[in-house]
This record gives sequence, structure tokens and C-alpha cells, in this order.
Amino acid sequence: MPQFFLNKRLIVLLISVILLVAMIGFSIRERDRISKPEQFVRDIVGLGQSVIAKPANALAGFFDNIEDLKNTYTENKKLKSHLEQLTSLEAQNHELKKENENLRSIIKEKNSLGDSESIQAQVIARNPDNWYEQVVIDKGEVNGVTKNMAVVTSGGFLGKVTQVDKFYSTVELLSSPDETNRVSAKVQNAKKDAYGLIEGYDKKAKMLLLKQLDFNIKVKKGDHVVTSGLSGMFPSGLLIGDIEKVTPDENGLTQTAYVKPAANFYDVREVLIINRKAVNLGSAGGEQ
Repeated sequence: MPQFFLNKRLIVLLISVILLVAMIGFSIRERDRISKPEQFVRDIVGLGQSVIAKPANALAGFFDNIEDLKNTYTENKKLKSHLEQLTSLEAQNHELKKENENLRSIIKEKNSLGDSESIQAQVIARNPDNWYEQVVIDKGEVNGVTKNMAVVTSGGFLGKVTQVDKFYSTVELLSSPDETNRVSAKVQNAKKDAYGLIEGYDKKAKMLLLKQLDFNIKVKKGDHVVTSGLSGMFPSGLLIGDIEKVTPDENGLTQTAYVKPAANFYDVREVLIINRKAVNLGSAGGEQ
């Protein structure tokens, strides 16, 4: 009896395997139409895949967007950094170019000073309260600087040395309101040179005042004003500026000219200190 049941189980197992193989073969063979159960199973599986795939794809897209956003943010930071560096480099290039042009002009001015020695210096300090009065330069006694030396820029005559320390000096600008800050000057005129004194500065007009010009000598707008060299302290021919307008004085014997400065009193960086080799002829009435 047990042997019979054992054989029966074996027969059932074999039949089951044969049916399973037959069903598999039946299901995978090419057919124009499939059975309804198979269609039902396929629809269920497809629906499940669709339900799972859409959120999965959306989630994957979300993380992709986050990654793209991070990459964009990083790239944006890099571009901003490069832009800031470029702006900084452009500013530095502008400053270097300007400094180079100033130095070239200074060298050209130095070569044109003839019998005068010169010391190159840089402005290192300026008092905001006395912006148009004084600057401090980085050359002093050890460099051969002495009081009353003329100081020029690439544009023209700037002022004179009024105080000398061991390593630094103070320069009083022509634009200083100090009444004793006078410079003997002449107007280069085609017919006849006119002599006068640079005395004072009109801050509103930003003009130097050339006073005591002989009323009978005609000067006009555009005439050059230079140092006369009569005092013996400064070399002659240092450009001070150009005449803008002329007004008669109250006494009717002299006239005053408004002179547009050749030097830029506001933006001063590199200067030359001039030491004239000629014998000092002295000064009269405070002229320099």
C-alpha cells in the first residue's frame, strides 16, 4: 500500500511537470491572439509597472534637477569669481598704465631740464583738510632735498619744498592760499614778454592769479605762463599754465590774469624735485 501511494505521487509530479512545460511552450509560442487570462495578467503587470515607474521617474528627475541646480550654482560662483578677478585686473592694469604714462612724462621732463639736477619722488601723504595746500613726498635730507627747491609734475610746475626731514619732505602747492607763496613768472608773448607774480589761487574758478602785469602789455587767452628765473631760486621756463582771462586792477596801472594750472593739483603721484645749479641771484620783495 505505501508503495502504491509513493508511485502515485511520482506520477502526479511527472504529470505536473509535463503540464507546466506544455503551458510555458504554449505561452511563448508566436500567436496572433492571446488568451483572456494572459491578457488580464499582462494588463495587471503593465498597470503595476506604470504606477511604480511614474513616481520613480519623477523622483529620479527631481534628484537630477537638484544635481543640475547644484552644478549651476557652483558654475555661477566660479563665473562670478572670475568676473571679480577680471574687474580687479582691469583696475590694476588701468593704474599701471596711468603710472607708466606719468613716469614716461616725468623722464621726458627730466631730460628737458637742461642745467638743473632733479630728484624723482612720490607723493605718500596728503591732508584732506588742506587738499590744495600741501603734499608729503618720500625724499628728504638724505636724498639731497633742501628747502625752496622747485617741484614739478609731468604737467608742469607744482610748488616748492617748505620743510625737509631726514627721509621725507613737505611741498607747498601753488594753489596754497598762503600770501607769501609767490612765484616770479612771465607771460610768453609773441611781441613782448610780460612779467608778474603768481599770488593766490581762486578755488571757485580753480585758477592761479598772476598779478602786477603791466597794463600796457597786451596778453591774451592761451598765452603760456612760465617761471621767469629772475629770483635765481627756480629755473626759468617751468610751465605754470595758460591764461584764461585778464582783468584790469583798480589802480588802472596793472592787470591780473587768471591762469589755468598746467599741473593737476588734485591728482598728484610722481614728482620731480628741481635743484638749480645756477648761482642764486637773491630775491626782491619776497619774490621766488
